[in-house]
Amino acid sequence: MSLGAASSKTWTYFDGGWHEGNIPIMGVRTHAAWFCSVVFDGARAFEGVTPDLDLHCARVNDSASKLFLKPCVSVETWVRLTKEGIARFDKDAALYIRPMYWAERGGPWVQEPDPESTQWCLAIYEAPMRKPTGFSATLSPFRRPTLETAPVDAKAGCLYPNNARALMEARSRNFDNAVMRDCAGNVAEFATSNLFFARGGVVYTPVPNGTFLAGITRQRVIGLLRDAGISVVEKTLVYGDVLAAEEIFATGNNSKVVPLTRIEERTLPIGPMYTKARELYWAFAHSERS
Repeated sequence: MSLGAASSKTWTYFDGGWHEGNIPIMGVRTHAAWFCSVVFDGARAFEGVTPDLDLHCARVNDSASKLFLKPCVSVETWVRLTKEGIARFDKDAALYIRPMYWAERGGPWVQEPDPESTQWCLAIYEAPMRKPTGFSATLSPFRRPTLETAPVDAKAGCLYPNNARALMEARSRNFDNAVMRDCAGNVAEFATSNLFFARGGVVYTPVPNGTFLAGITRQRVIGLLRDAGISVVEKTLVYGDVLAAEEIFATGNNSKVVPLTRIEERTLPIGPMYTKARELYWAFAHSERS
């Protein structure tokens, strides 16, 4: 079942109330439907916890501002509504939490959004998490844009078709995911998540350089590993660095921390750094700090 499967149980808060199912929220003249003035975020509820929910709610408001939308919902309201929505599902359900903003109308030149027309909703739906059994990846021919060419500092809907191209191209060659580079040829991320690898007892991850979103789970894992005494280095990396890794793993909202077990045609073990990162994250998620 995919995250976007309309058939999974769904509740959405929109226009002042809760609605069940995959409800319509836009019309054919909605600005976001044809000029892509839409931002969203993704949090998770699993095993009875919602780690970093407040940070995800704060980020959707920041993303709205960066796309010239009006972030009219407070973080506290997002969190309160999320808890209301979660209560509509089974206690042990794995849920995807998606707050959204979009523009209903355009401005004087049509293409720019009218901030005063900003609409919003909160969708919560059942979405099983990927089991940590490993995935494969290959180098993508598609690149991440720069801040001068796309709103890469926001979680904007318009960024995702390019990553989807990378995924579909990789899957056409029997890989699960793709390693994407920036326009200078440096490693940026996986098509669906942030990238980490380990070599010589040190964990490496691409330094945020304005071409990809440095994820909330990514930042949390970096902090947890460093607090545990593990060296984590954020630096400019090339694909050869990834190919030479002893182990590779990904972080992201969908499945939090998962291992890569094949890069190109090379098989990799599920290693100790990944194992430690996942253990630390799960302990954090179930702690009072989350």
